[in-house]
Amino acid sequence: MTTLFPYDLTPLLAELGHTFQDSALLQAALTHPSVGGGRGVKKTTQASPYERLEFLGDRVLGLVIAQWLYALYPLEAEGELAKRHASMVNRDALREIAITLHLERFIHLAHDDTDFSRQNLAVLSDAMEAVIGALYLDGGLLPAENFIKRHWGEKIHESATPVDPKSALQEYAQGKGLPLPIYRVMERSGPAHSPSFIIEASVRGHEAVSASGASKREAEKAAAQLLLSRIGQI
Repeated sequence: MTTLFPYDLTPLLAELGHTFQDSALLQAALTHPSVGGGRGVKKTTQASPYERLEFLGDRVLGLVIAQWLYALYPLEAEGELAKRHASMVNRDALREIAITLHLERFIHLAHDDTDFSRQNLAVLSDAMEAVIGALYLDGGLLPAENFIKRHWGEKIHESATPVDPKSALQEYAQGKGLPLPIYRVMERSGPAHSPSFIIEASVRGHEAVSASGASKREAEKAAAQLLLSRIGQI
């Protein structure tokens, strides 16, 4: 049974800068699997259009960013380009762009999914990838590339190579002759499709701090970032 898409997508289409020939593609990119009983329940053999578009959009974003970085930084080694690339395509970056588009207003969720948060990092980042996948399928690489370059432009022109907070905290500890940072899971909550973790980060000689995230890795990064700030390294 087909579910009628409940939102007017006109404002979002203006932000995307593309007129869809097949509007069902964009609707699929914004219809979370929870609507059809997908994520968080027993898997079936039925494919999720949302997840398939998310898979495609991830690859399209990665290609566009990789080619863009290759052209912008002709003197940088592969390792430095890889660091820049990782910072541009991770969930934090995707969520930031999704928020600027107010994408949370257009994501179709199951009505009875009361534990689900539209601000959830995974939801916004996954939907952003799915939208990029829909742009690519409907119009080819050009509209997807135009959209990415318009919204990722400020990030890609950062003068310094981005440093992962966990790597920065580890380098700080090693530079001071201290043991490596320790990360501990303090709490895990939420349903399977929308978990939340609280992680404590500590370095010898400094007070431990805690931060939350939609995955252990994201919570660890947030805690490392907070600890670096407390130490005075950022």
